[in-house]
Amino acid sequence: MTSRPSSTADLATPHQVVSHEEWLVARKQLLAEEKEFTRLRDRLTQRRRDLPWEAVNKEYVFEGPNGRQTLADLFDGRSQLIVYHAMFDPAAASPSSTWTRDAACHGCSFWADNFNGIIVHLNHRDVTMVAVSRAPYSKIAAYSKRMGWTFPWLSSGNTDFNFDYKVSFTAKEIAEKKVDYNYTIQDKRLSELPGLSVFAKDAAGKIFHTYSAYARGIDLMNTAYNYLDVVPKGRDEGNRGPFWVRRHDEYKG
Repeated sequence: MTSRPSSTADLATPHQVVSHEEWLVARKQLLAEEKEFTRLRDRLTQRRRDLPWEAVNKEYVFEGPNGRQTLADLFDGRSQLIVYHAMFDPAAASPSSTWTRDAACHGCSFWADNFNGIIVHLNHRDVTMVAVSRAPYSKIAAYSKRMGWTFPWLSSGNTDFNFDYKVSFTAKEIAEKKVDYNYTIQDKRLSELPGLSVFAKDAAGKIFHTYSAYARGIDLMNTAYNYLDVVPKGRDEGNRGPFWVRRHDEYKG
């Protein structure tokens, strides 16, 4: 078991304490900003849905619990598909040990802990959700069993899928510091990074790529973060990112 790193925040640090009446005034002021944020988010969400689409003309094949399946098969009879790109490439384990040859990235595992319970709800809104990684399906299945996950998780193997959707990178791109991630060219040392892509399929069976998000763009898909954002210490990460996260069977105590 791996112990949890100590917190950087300290609840013993003096914080302003006021009467209930003063607290209520401050809370209502914040509520006005929260409501404006909600309205802004609604407008942004609509703009996201209004984005133009691009046709998917390449045939991708995946391996999963149902054997070999195409991208069209992954829709499972629905018209909308969400793909979470999980970092798991056992051929190139992370230099910082965030993933190994037998386990996906602990950050992606943190996100994946949010998936099991929501799948049935998404299915009843014409949405299928799956995870996809480059690891062989045998590795994915073993790790899913260890974690107690039942959501669909498939292998894209040696196909172009992860590269085309900008979550996997060649050794040349990394060496030349020309990794195309989150819509900009960056200097990244990892062969894998997380992301989320959305696809739609029309009545004629044509598939379209409608949306992709990366980095902080997938924060909202992590329910635990939304809860941490309302407690006094918050995420308690500073500029270090989720340094404290462990796979859920690796916490001590």
